[in-house]
Amino acid sequence: MDKLLQLQGLLNRTRAVDFLAPLALRLYLAPIFWMAGITKYDGFDGVVGWFGEGGLDLPFPAIMAFLATSTEIAGAVMLLFGFGVRWVSIPLMITMIVAAVTAHWENGWLAIASADGMFATESTITATDRLDKAKEILGEHGNYDWLTEFGNIVVLNNGIEFAATYFIMLLVLFFIGSGKYVSVDYWIAKKFN
Repeated sequence: MDKLLQLQGLLNRTRAVDFLAPLALRLYLAPIFWMAGITKYDGFDGVVGWFGEGGLDLPFPAIMAFLATSTEIAGAVMLLFGFGVRWVSIPLMITMIVAAVTAHWENGWLAIASADGMFATESTITATDRLDKAKEILGEHGNYDWLTEFGNIVVLNNGIEFAATYFIMLLVLFFIGSGKYVSVDYWIAKKFN
């Protein structure tokens, strides 16, 4: 029992650097939301069309596109600096729920098509069959080694996997906050508490 308590004591010492976990989550999510927001900003008219009758059939597509774009861009900056992280997590989580339900739900769980595993669907299995055929064609008529030098060719399934993962990461940040030392939130709280 003493050994177990000693090990627990050692484990508890890691709390001295527990700010690293929320920092890692913030630094991981910031560029994701930045790129998503900037992409929407750069193609805003197309996004409004896609949000409307051109795809998602959302009500008030211009307002929804503006809210999604501004939430992602502002959220990225706020996550990066650790400013208002608990607050900005809320609209970012809502954005992920809307994205999962409207844009990704019909494609199932998987973000990348796979014929294996419990989340494989008929469409992902079919997609991997087509991918195999594409690889065969590229192998015969293209420079397949050059094309795949830095990674494999995959078929994007566009399922809810990424949106759900980002939602869970944001949920964690909502509850634990931006962390100590390397966040504006920490220094504001320190000054005023």
